[in-house]
Amino acid sequence: MRAALLTFGILAAASPAAAQNSRQITPYIELGQVVTTDFDDTLTYTTVAAGIDANVQTRRVHVQASYRYERRIPYDGRLEDVDIHTGLLRGAVQVARPLTIEAGALATRTRSDIRGSAPGVLTGNVANVGQLYAVYAGPTFATTAGPLSVSAQYRFGYTKFQGPSIASPLPGQPPLDVFDDSTSHLAVGSVSLPANVYLPVGVTVSGAWARDDAGQLRQRYDGKYGRGDVVWPVLPTLALTAGAGYENIQVSQRDILLDATGQPVRDARGRFQIDPAGLRRVAYDFSGVYYDGGFIWRPSPRTQLEVHAGERYGSFTAIGQFTYQPSKNVAVRVSGYDGIQTFGRQVQGGLAAAPTAFNTQTNPFGQDFNGCVFGPQGGAAGNCLNGALQSAQTSAYRARGIDAVVSVNRGRWAYGLGFGYANRRYVAPNGGTGVVVAGLQDESVYLQAYVQRQLDAKTTIDANVFANYFRSGIIGAPRVYGVGATTALTRRFGRLGAVAALGIYNSGQDGFGDVTSLQALLGARYSF
Repeated sequence: MRAALLTFGILAAASPAAAQNSRQITPYIELGQVVTTDFDDTLTYTTVAAGIDANVQTRRVHVQASYRYERRIPYDGRLEDVDIHTGLLRGAVQVARPLTIEAGALATRTRSDIRGSAPGVLTGNVANVGQLYAVYAGPTFATTAGPLSVSAQYRFGYTKFQGPSIASPLPGQPPLDVFDDSTSHLAVGSVSLPANVYLPVGVTVSGAWARDDAGQLRQRYDGKYGRGDVVWPVLPTLALTAGAGYENIQVSQRDILLDATGQPVRDARGRFQIDPAGLRRVAYDFSGVYYDGGFIWRPSPRTQLEVHAGERYGSFTAIGQFTYQPSKNVAVRVSGYDGIQTFGRQVQGGLAAAPTAFNTQTNPFGQDFNGCVFGPQGGAAGNCLNGALQSAQTSAYRARGIDAVVSVNRGRWAYGLGFGYANRRYVAPNGGTGVVVAGLQDESVYLQAYVQRQLDAKTTIDANVFANYFRSGIIGAPRVYGVGATTALTRRFGRLGAVAALGIYNSGQDGFGDVTSLQALLGARYSF
């Protein structure tokens, strides 16, 4: 099943961590005081927050959730009135031996326009950032029928982005459309026969259907796939694999409404409006055979490398995945991907690939769950959401890139490292109006690292370092970068806890110089 999912370009859901028979559910309320300065202006405000951390790991149930709502109370009119929701939920519940129900939910703040500012911490007034929500659920079925392995999966998801009110970031730069919401469907099925039962090779026949309907410009993605794969074991630790299939993918959208000057008409949040007299036009259409070949190398039960290369979408394609877990304390995952995507589909895929147990880090400055998610002791390495969240674009695109995640948990120490590269080549209708992105490429590079140390049973200190680089393919668009670090010390006194945190962040855009900001926070938390 994993080979079929990789070949289709669909991220497989992470396997649940080993059952620990543990249950921890902790609601809390929090009060904090924040000071932030960029050396030209200093803001001070109070934050009031409520949240819950829950982790249930048993033989049949693997669920972890972390959610926080924050309200800021300013002292003057210089601070924007804003609510911040951050949270991640991943769960898998085995309701019967062959049937598992999986679900996930995400709430985070993320960037709107790749050309705009890239705030690394959410203190003070932040630009080019909106609130993102995503949720999905569906059954997974896996059983055997004699020598055959039969599996199927269905997933329904919804994605919503509440983008900020925006304008063109630079004079002469064209406006870009902003994603609103979408509903997604994904159905996958496969039947596999292992090698050396009737044939010297293993055989898998699989198929999938994917649909994504976006509210903005009534964009529609519809994809149907079918293929066959063979796996030929040539050594005890090495197998060759090859596959071919047929797919039909079409992306379409409505025409954009233009004003008297030929510019797109936008609403208060920068979203393009539909031309009532316009047509539905095809942005991407591919029907045909695709194929690939590669190998699967598994020198031990804890190490596996799988690579596929061939032709798809009318050009060369290569994907693969490497997993390594030498002990219950160390996990490594490297994944290369290539597929036609929409913003909603890619967010949903990244959420489904997050582990059902993860490390929660102390980040009181509000930038949670929009980067890499790291696995806990005895679990999966984790997954990065950076590529999906580099910008909330309406247009469909071909997404290619690579992610790497390393998670280490030893005694009182926990480490995490995530980095990657993401590239988007946009597709848009050949005719009609308002086309500004067809054929353009965006790219981003990102790095995130953290270390956490439990000083004693009641005291924890952690530190985070992060860096991002963004480049738009639009002529004259600035390159954007950001780098920063935060550290926090927490201490529990029974149900009452205290946190002190510091942060520093530097960001810049071509032609505008750079800005450095400092942040400090002192807060108290009461856990129920």
